[in-house]
Amino acid sequence: MHEKLLSRITRELLHPRHGASRSSRGRSTPAGFGLDRALVSDFVAGTPTPQREAELADQVARLLPFHWVLPNTLAAGMSEIIDHLGGQHGLVTWLDRHPGLPRLVARLYVVMGLLDRYSEEPAVVTALRESRERTPYPPGLKGCLLPETDDETLAGIAFEIEELLGDGHGEQAAELAEAAATWLQQAAPRAEELNPEVGELGELMNHMRHDIRTAADSWTSQRSV
Repeated sequence: MHEKLLSRITRELLHPRHGASRSSRGRSTPAGFGLDRALVSDFVAGTPTPQREAELADQVARLLPFHWVLPNTLAAGMSEIIDHLGGQHGLVTWLDRHPGLPRLVARLYVVMGLLDRYSEEPAVVTALRESRERTPYPPGLKGCLLPETDDETLAGIAFEIEELLGDGHGEQAAELAEAAATWLQQAAPRAEELNPEVGELGELMNHMRHDIRTAADSWTSQRSV
């Protein structure tokens, strides 16, 4: 993962996203998803083998999209892991070290964090609104954009990405994240005109697109072996 990306996210990466209260009423952790208690204990104690640590990373990656509806026992296990890693940023950095689903999930959560960050930036919202006057539905985003562009638009895309992950559609989540990053990258010059403080937006989205595609391709290749 490019080092600039995670450093630009200041708020929590795991929180109930736009629309979560509506969606969570009918969602729960799927059967078969869980944390191996022995793996958690070994990890926190600093004694897991590389293979066992990779198994734990995969379990954590599968649970993350359900972080707001985890039962108490699973939530406690996740908290142990996150505390051991020094917080949510440490969790994402750790997942990114493990190829396959953990790395893909880590990078998608960074995308979601960036979408949340820029969702409330007036210059970015204005630039996106103006871009939709020319292209009402940018490629790859037609199914998740409402007609009006406002300070919930990007946060809504982040929520859709998380829902796709939770439903087991990692490739579609990656495609949506890439489409959002492309849209933001194209709008970045206008956003910078309006507010020079968002001048890194285009560069960040370029890095993000590359990181997502690399992780998604690796995950796809791993599954086909």
